Amino acid sequence: MQSLTLTRYPTPISPPRLNLYPLRQIAASVLSVPTTGDRSEMTSRRECASFKSLAVGQTSTGDGDDGYCTLIDFAGNGGGEGTKVGDDLVVLLYHIQHACKRIASLVASPFNSSLGKLSVNSSSGSDRDAPKPLDIVSNDIVLSSLRNSGKVAVMASEENDSPTWIKDDGRYVVVVDPLDGSRNIDASIPTGTIFGIYNRLVELDHLPVEEKAELNSLQRGSRLVASGYVLYSSATIFCVTLGSGTHAFTLDHSTGEFVLTHQNIKIPTRGQIYSVNDARYFDWPDGLRKYIDTVRQGKGQNPKKYSARYICSLVADLHRTLLYGGVAMNPRDHLRLVYEGNPLAFLVEQAGGKSSDGKRGILSIQPVKLHQRLPLFLGSVEDVTELESYGDVQQTVNPGYEV
Repeated sequence: MQSLTLTRYPTPISPPRLNLYPLRQIAASVLSVPTTGDRSEMTSRRECASFKSLAVGQTSTGDGDDGYCTLIDFAGNGGGEGTKVGDDLVVLLYHIQHACKRIASLVASPFNSSLGKLSVNSSSGSDRDAPKPLDIVSNDIVLSSLRNSGKVAVMASEENDSPTWIKDDGRYVVVVDPLDGSRNIDASIPTGTIFGIYNRLVELDHLPVEEKAELNSLQRGSRLVASGYVLYSSATIFCVTLGSGTHAFTLDHSTGEFVLTHQNIKIPTRGQIYSVNDARYFDWPDGLRKYIDTVRQGKGQNPKKYSARYICSLVADLHRTLLYGGVAMNPRDHLRLVYEGNPLAFLVEQAGGKSSDGKRGILSIQPVKLHQRLPLFLGSVEDVTELESYGDVQQTVNPGYEV
């Protein structure tokens, strides 16, 4: 029997607003005094206490609450207005966040820089997309955490050809891309973990294990209970929706907790940034080329000229798009519907954005294969709608790209 201590918050928690002047004062006082021996320990304790008091003072929400809200506190308190999050889902989120902390440590380790360049044999994709040792280790970390939660019936992973059945009475189905963007990790480009959570379909319990594992994993995105991504970059950010808004938590390395920093994210209805690999411009259909040519000249529905921002890391490009607006896209049949498209589309739509494959909403598509691929357009409602109006935006020419 697992139990969690949950803190109940009487009022909505606003994102912290830090006044940097006291922070500079603390830093100046620490740097100006050389320390040795016991005096060093005393200064270190004083420094830690000063930073904690600063954080508490600047994030206070009143009513005796210090404003320090962790991911598990937030989920236990309902996970957003109008949402009821059961204890089982809170326990599952606890284990997912634990796995992501381990992956964050893994990708930042200086001893793993060479692993990102190596490939292992796999039948699940092209050589370019073949899993690397870091992908496999990350996959094992996630699987171990899901097993330990006791709440998961089946896990379907981008790194495996078929789903893994875990527990007959597990309540949830988890789909996951354990380490998106790992092929660029040796260049310190941001990477991420993407996940989606469904309820187990109890009406399938009578079927053979392999059959019910696959059918449970092929649910429409509209049936998602929760989804999210974790961005491993200059900060480690856990962005999640539990079905009522999209919220982001930043890893506090001093406590090891994901702390609420962006509550109820609302993507702007229109941005001024498009994110796509436009080196492939001459392989695009006419509609997509016309859209890009139009918006970057400021001749679209938005009179401002658009800028291109492209990291070639799906989680990083989407995170920027969530905050600043615009559209992040891959117009060819490349991204996987089950592991990437559905979880990210649910997250974006809960933030007030729009998802599309260029013709229809992502969440309405019924997956027919675990590794089914599709074009993906995510972002501001007005930007994605305008892009769709050009009609021919899905890239069908795919000569194969080598890096």
